[in-house]
Amino acid sequence: MKTINELQDEVINEFSDFDDWMDKYQLLIDLGNEQEPLDEKYKTEQNLIDGCQSRVWLQADWAEGKIIFQAESDALIVKGIIALLIKVLSGHTPDEILDADLYFIDRIGLKEHLSPTRSNGLLAMVKQMRMYALAFKAKEAEVKG
Repeated sequence: MKTINELQDEVINEFSDFDDWMDKYQLLIDLGNEQEPLDEKYKTEQNLIDGCQSRVWLQADWAEGKIIFQAESDALIVKGIIALLIKVLSGHTPDEILDADLYFIDRIGLKEHLSPTRSNGLLAMVKQMRMYALAFKAKEAEVKG
């Protein structure tokens, strides 16, 4: 299993192949479209992320000490953004997720090429994923406790 930083470097390399932001947006849309659709049972109010302009559902599951994320959005670019976050963070421990410095967001120029509302949405997605990590970490401590 690759580390979060190795996965971030892969994303940076993938995006560095393109100079034009239209191509990068297309890559984001393709990544979103490649993602498995989220099971309808997870498209609930409680899985909706607050702070996103479009609707984004995030499901987190616990498997063998790691968090597995699944998500879907009704907006193409947002679907791509959450796909990137899942690619980087899913399958890692709560501590790895909480300690991660998500430098790829700045390195691929994502923040500066998103509208302010999308940028806020991106921060809300990261925050929600970290909240799940905190919750699972607390639950794990309880079990061990």
